[in-house]
Amino acid sequence: MSGPSTLETNRAHQHERRWLILAVVALAQLMVVLDATIVNIALPSAQADLKFANDDRQWIVTAYALAFGSLLLLGGKIGDIFGRKWAFIGGLVGFAVASAIGGAADSFGVLVVSRALQGVFGALLAPAALSTLATAFTTPQERGRAFGIFGAVAGGGGAVGLLLGGALTEWASWRWCFFVNLFFAAIATVGALVLMRNEANPDRPKIDVLGSVTAAAGLFLLVFGLSRTETDSWSDRTALISIAVGIVLLVVFVLIQRRVAAPLLPLRIVLDRNRGGAFLAMGVTAVAMFGVFLFLTYFLQITKGFSPMQSGLAFVPMILFVLTGSILSNVKLLPILGARRLITTGMLLGAVGLFFLGQLTAEDSYVAHVLPILPVMGFGFGLIFATSFNTATAGVARTDAGVASATVNTMQQVGGSIGTALLSTIAAHATTSYITAHPTAQGAIDGAVHGYTVAFRTAGSIFVVGAVVIFLLIRPHVRATPEATATTEPAAPTPGVEATA
Repeated sequence: MSGPSTLETNRAHQHERRWLILAVVALAQLMVVLDATIVNIALPSAQADLKFANDDRQWIVTAYALAFGSLLLLGGKIGDIFGRKWAFIGGLVGFAVASAIGGAADSFGVLVVSRALQGVFGALLAPAALSTLATAFTTPQERGRAFGIFGAVAGGGGAVGLLLGGALTEWASWRWCFFVNLFFAAIATVGALVLMRNEANPDRPKIDVLGSVTAAAGLFLLVFGLSRTETDSWSDRTALISIAVGIVLLVVFVLIQRRVAAPLLPLRIVLDRNRGGAFLAMGVTAVAMFGVFLFLTYFLQITKGFSPMQSGLAFVPMILFVLTGSILSNVKLLPILGARRLITTGMLLGAVGLFFLGQLTAEDSYVAHVLPILPVMGFGFGLIFATSFNTATAGVARTDAGVASATVNTMQQVGGSIGTALLSTIAAHATTSYITAHPTAQGAIDGAVHGYTVAFRTAGSIFVVGAVVIFLLIRPHVRATPEATATTEPAAPTPGVEATA
């Protein structure tokens, strides 16, 4: 009797404090998401201080992506088995220590190691954060609000990183782009210790070692290969071999998951049409959205001469509309329109914005030619992120919530890596071709912008294709009735989840 009684008491405790837990989780998620962009702003200053070569610069970004992307599934499973509270706190503390090492780094090697450690602990932290929300909020209306806020943080965190990174680099030091994580982590850790209750899997299934190794190695090689193509082109033998072996290992991973008793990623999670569509939407969005942050930042800083701080401020309108779209979609629109309409609408809005940016020239201004489209794109991203997070974790058993959450983050991370490699290669080729045809000083300026616009249009095309696929994949929405709520409404938990809550 003591076990179930304690379990129900812990769940009741978390349910009573669910809105405060949301604030803690959102803060931790913001730290993880903004860290992907805040360091980009700090890179030039860090390079000048530590004196490493341009060719080494990519490893500051890649080390984080490799560790984070390859270990997410394992991190999610650890939280499911041993409890999300301690996975969450362990991720926070480890991330903070890694950030402190990065901020105090006196060499390039130490900085790379700190970024890899951030990725390791981020892979433990991110799934625990999302799965905590998935189990704490069970009613459709409250779940909608919670995931709207969480989606806004996930969608706008990258832009916040640009703003915060610009401010810290310009007014303090690049090292504070790492040290600032200590404040985020300290507040979130105290909040987690006070508010959360641990809920471990009483059966304590064995970790799928073979599945964990093949998944981690496959994702590592895939992300590594894609990262190499950014600097060494798609003809680089090492990159192509890494991508090919990574894909083979991921196929082997799927075959293993079909046969083991306690799989790392139960295939039932992915094969559900709505949930699989949400996973795919996150990956496609990460591929296409990369063009906004990377190439628009290049356009503003290199072509228009914006400072890092000015570039960060330039993204504020988009952040505000990401927040608006996220909250509105999950609170008001999802129960009425369903995930299929919201996600495809968000992708089409993103495509409109990217095609608009695809017409930029070197003479165009931010106010007249960039600012008007940022709210449209931000609102579209908000519809996608919040709805996808909600749909991807709705109806998942508590024992699978962590790995389902990890899969969302994995799709976002791998999608971002694909976007980095694909769009950077396309933009570089377009710029080279333009400059070759226009060998003048003005041709060099116009060529760079031409590369950006080709990347924007390519990302817009990816969004259009993604919208069509998602529309066909996710089930048509049926207005919920008391009898059908659990099976037709993506935002609602299944009866089994409600019973255990």
